[in-house]
Amino acid sequence: MSRLLIGAGVGLLALIASSPMALADPTLSVYGGWQTSPHSGVDVTDGTHFTAGWDGKSLQMPPYWGVRGTWWLEEWGYSDFGIALDYSHAKIYARGSTLREAGWSHFEFTDGLNLATANLLYRFSGDRDWTPYLGVGLGANIPHVEVTRPSGKTSDYQLGGITGQALLGLDYQLTGNVSAFTEWKFNYSHVDVDIDSGDRLKTDIITNAINVGVSYHF
Repeated sequence: MSRLLIGAGVGLLALIASSPMALADPTLSVYGGWQTSPHSGVDVTDGTHFTAGWDGKSLQMPPYWGVRGTWWLEEWGYSDFGIALDYSHAKIYARGSTLREAGWSHFEFTDGLNLATANLLYRFSGDRDWTPYLGVGLGANIPHVEVTRPSGKTSDYQLGGITGQALLGLDYQLTGNVSAFTEWKFNYSHVDVDIDSGDRLKTDIITNAINVGVSYHF
């Protein structure tokens, strides 16, 4: 399923790049980094409630990473504005103390709390090499739900709900076509998914990430 999500994202980027929008200064970016998540309340329809503590484990397999396609609207007369499609493979693991409190043996979104958003970006042009930028976006989360508890086991991909995004970054032009960047990226995700025994699980996940990456400017 993760390969399907990646393939769909690449195909969508290729489709847009082949359209007239390709005249609008397309940029393809890949990134990784350090991603964390604060505690969140978890509610299950069987009446279970607890507060989950999360670990990101960004560099452990499968790692945290992302890809973004951006189209700066220079050809349309809005050179400082851009639109972007962003996909990130975020992930979170419930801590041992959380599992003991809930009475569960396994609870995580680690084959992806997959986040896909459409974004509006603004860059502060001026210096030739250094370019600060910021952006906001809206989209969906597609988590791989992994829950094991006394009543049963869940392990599948689901559409979790809405995701909001904000980012602030700094890009440095290395060559005419290649730049490097670092950024802070914030996501809020409302997750509402099915688990075993006909129950539903709800939680609001916040992820914070410090990203580093490279971009190719076509």
